Amino acid sequence: MTLFCDITLAGRIELAEARFIAACSEAAAARRGDGAGFVAPIAGGVASYAEPESPLNKVAGLGFAGPPAPADLEAIEHAYAARRAPVQVELSHLADAALLEVLAGRGYRLVSFENVLGRALGDPAEPVEAPGVDVRTSGEDEFETWLNVVVEASLHPDTQGVPWLEEFPREILENAERDAAGLVQRYLARLDGVPAGGGSMRVAGRIAQLTGAGTAPAFRRRGIQSALLSARLADATAAGCDLAVITVQPGSKSQQNAQRRGFQLLYTRAVLAHEAGTRSPASAV
Repeated sequence: MTLFCDITLAGRIELAEARFIAACSEAAAARRGDGAGFVAPIAGGVASYAEPESPLNKVAGLGFAGPPAPADLEAIEHAYAARRAPVQVELSHLADAALLEVLAGRGYRLVSFENVLGRALGDPAEPVEAPGVDVRTSGEDEFETWLNVVVEASLHPDTQGVPWLEEFPREILENAERDAAGLVQRYLARLDGVPAGGGSMRVAGRIAQLTGAGTAPAFRRRGIQSALLSARLADATAAGCDLAVITVQPGSKSQQNAQRRGFQLLYTRAVLAHEAGTRSPASAV
């Protein structure tokens, strides 16, 4: 089914993403208990800081409720500066165009892109079976197994396409996955009985957010990613979702696998960064 993404649909997806980032960051704050993190609403989106070097340190969902007031942006920049962290904004190309001018005027620079793909749901998803591959939902009893294989995959990303902007230490990746654990459904893939890959999914309204997946390097090119996609699409359809979305790096193997499973490019996010704040800490949120 051809899927057309207008501003309304993009805003719906970006709102789900902002709420997910906020919930993960709040879980990180509860885990740390030191009051160093923050989650702050800004112009329909959210600014999040979880801990040093975390992938949750970002501004997401901007541009669908008008541009932020200069005072709100300044307060957010001060909050990141107080923690010696850059401001990173992920901005959909369907967001309010005025926001680009606002950010450029404040010294933000373009550093990378990521693609948001989508697939309409409704009819049962065609199952994918790969020789020796078994994908099942993963419970608390095997959480550490799931965590190890997902983090290992993240530490050794596939080299096809545009690389991720940042690399994160193992401990920080493990923390981020633990913080998201209560918000997602986890899936563990085994190849001939050996844990080989894992993924996760969050249902937000009728959107199925495919919130990450990876295959350990030794098991790649065996159909595991396709099997993980198939299992999550089947569960998303059964849950009544009308849309599945996934974020990938442009030209990556993940994008290729997703498009083979019927996903289409909906929009691109520009990743913009403001480094100056790391040199001038001020009052925090």
